[in-house]
Amino acid sequence: MTLVIIVVLAAAASLLLALELRRKNMHLWLPSYIQRKARPAHEGPTHIMFCFVDHFEPRWAQADYASEVRRVDRWAEGYPRLARKHQDADGCFPKHCFYYPEEEYRKEHLDKIEALCREGFGEIEIHLHHHDDTEAGLREKLSRFTRELHDTHGALSTWPQSGELAWGFVHGNWALDNSEPDGSNCGINNELIILDDEGCYADFTLPSAPSATQTAKINSIYYAKDDPDKPKSHNQGRDVSVGGKSWGDLMIIQGPLMLNWKNRKWGLLPRIENSDIRSSSPPDPQRVDLWVKAGIHVKGRPEWLFIKIHTHGTQDKDMDMLLGDPMDTMFSTLETRYNDGDNYVLHYVSTREMYNIIKAAEAGKTGNPNDFRNFILKPPPNLTTGPC
Repeated sequence: MTLVIIVVLAAAASLLLALELRRKNMHLWLPSYIQRKARPAHEGPTHIMFCFVDHFEPRWAQADYASEVRRVDRWAEGYPRLARKHQDADGCFPKHCFYYPEEEYRKEHLDKIEALCREGFGEIEIHLHHHDDTEAGLREKLSRFTRELHDTHGALSTWPQSGELAWGFVHGNWALDNSEPDGSNCGINNELIILDDEGCYADFTLPSAPSATQTAKINSIYYAKDDPDKPKSHNQGRDVSVGGKSWGDLMIIQGPLMLNWKNRKWGLLPRIENSDIRSSSPPDPQRVDLWVKAGIHVKGRPEWLFIKIHTHGTQDKDMDMLLGDPMDTMFSTLETRYNDGDNYVLHYVSTREMYNIIKAAEAGKTGNPNDFRNFILKPPPNLTTGPC
């Protein structure tokens, strides 16, 4: 009888696991996770490039104008108080990357974010929600909005040879390159090509788990080649590597995607660590350790780690956490555990700086990544002058 009960319980557990895997779309990326390899050993300290990407949407949930203003003001007032308490090994404040939605543009909101950038607290980049779009429509949106951000707010870098605007990208609703199974929230199968043509230096959308838009390739920095006739061309790609060169159409810089066995659902199944920061999943020290463990690096340069986390910073339920003690604790954890100078050296970077350091690694550069923050793309006009 006892054996029968054990068999029934085991079968029930297996069924439960299978259903949870499917519900969370883990079948899309779990094989890659299981087959992942440990980060190679290296001499000297591990340098950690830490970047915080914010899908910054003042109009979240169709808010009225007064709510938009209140949300932006909380960041304009609260973030400097938080960031001034922290510095990395180079004397830099934590840098918040405001990925601002094209469809929510208001000059008065961006003026306040621009002021934060001028004080050294971050940079402005491109976020876009679109549905059933066309190639012409997407090109027009990107061209108009990037020019507005640069000409009006001093945002965005430029490509050194052409002088054209250079910018990072986050796709709204995670649907990069038409990757929703039902084709919603995009509509364009050649989006990677268009982004590259219009000046994008890298995409920072991923990870998107548990969304069905999540790629099979995880915990990676890689180049994706677009198939203009098919969606989700970035599902796989070619790793950025030391001594390599650009390939395909767009660089994809992913944040950590892990299984957290120390935080289990029903006391049994590990929860997904998907780099998302919100009140329901605050950035505790355990999560910081998992981000480091993900080991995201340029192939051949294991001593330089890249950690990109993300949030939706204007959602009211999360702002107390994002501008309060949990974030303070996260930065303190990074600075105490991962900035001792012997084993670890911490660098707070923007996405532009992260891209530059990745390209420096690809070019074979070694030593202190701080030397390569502006390796290719120089600071935008609205960025403060100084060591960072």
